[in-house]
Amino acid sequence: MTQAETGNTVKVHYMGMLDNGEVFDSSEGKDPLSFTIGRGMLIKGFENAVVGMEVGDKKEFTVDPDEGYGERNEDLIIDISREDIPSHIDVSPGQRLQIQQPNGEAISVSVADLNEEKVTLDANHPLAGQELKFKIEMMEIA
Repeated sequence: MTQAETGNTVKVHYMGMLDNGEVFDSSEGKDPLSFTIGRGMLIKGFENAVVGMEVGDKKEFTVDPDEGYGERNEDLIIDISREDIPSHIDVSPGQRLQIQQPNGEAISVSVADLNEEKVTLDANHPLAGQELKFKIEMMEIA
């Protein structure tokens, strides 16, 4: 049997869960996830886990933040004036927004908190700082 290695394009079915068992992503009811190992298309811990698997293999593993979405960075949490939010945008906690940085690059942020005067925005990835648990099944290796 062929084992998955760097450079192979693979297809896997997967389920990603948080420590509390909450499913944050899954291929259930969809086509398997297809990616090329080593291209950095997915988090490092996920890519590393498929290396050595054969078609039909199933695996459960945990990805620490350093091989996932990184640790939370408090420097990525900022307060802006409520007046800086366009009036046609009705913000609420947990809402995802795109903001443009001074260099023109757009970044995704979530509304962490708000009051009458300010809106607290968090540019950390929603899964930053979390240990992620995965169940995967190798479907195809090319």
